[in-house]
Amino acid sequence: MDGAVAATPSPDPSKQEPVLVCTEAQLLREGRWSGQVHGRDVVVFHHQGGCYTMDRICHHAGGPLEDGDIEDIAGHACIVCPWHKIKITLDTGESLYRAIDPATIKQRPPRTRWTSKGVKQRMHTAEVRDGNVYVTLSNNEQKVDSDYYYSEEYKKLVSASKRGTT
Repeated sequence: MDGAVAATPSPDPSKQEPVLVCTEAQLLREGRWSGQVHGRDVVVFHHQGGCYTMDRICHHAGGPLEDGDIEDIAGHACIVCPWHKIKITLDTGESLYRAIDPATIKQRPPRTRWTSKGVKQRMHTAEVRDGNVYVTLSNNEQKVDSDYYYSEEYKKLVSASKRGTT
């Protein structure tokens, strides 16, 4: 959400405490877990032996990332948002898109290459301990696009929409 007011992750130390979200067996069986941690919607993916945690709501238009497929895009494991096919890397939260190679602009068709729009999705930490999966919310104060869905601006919009005053 370019230009959107984004929420800064809470500096409240209690929100940086790891939270038990599921068992390792459940995550391995289902491949993902989604729910809330300290009021923030998150999703944990298990993919090729790793655990990846990010905001559950897609930065682009609020799609449910837990319903997306994981695909390999240019050597990066990515979750593909089911609403608009936005590709987000599991390890960094970067949004990838196909860009035209300027050197081939006059060719038909021009060549394309996968390019990063930068980190757009807030990443969190998942840790497996004693057969359980714990999530710790990010304490990185740098704003990213998915923070919009936790901002006061968004909360007011949702509240107004529920009242029918948008």
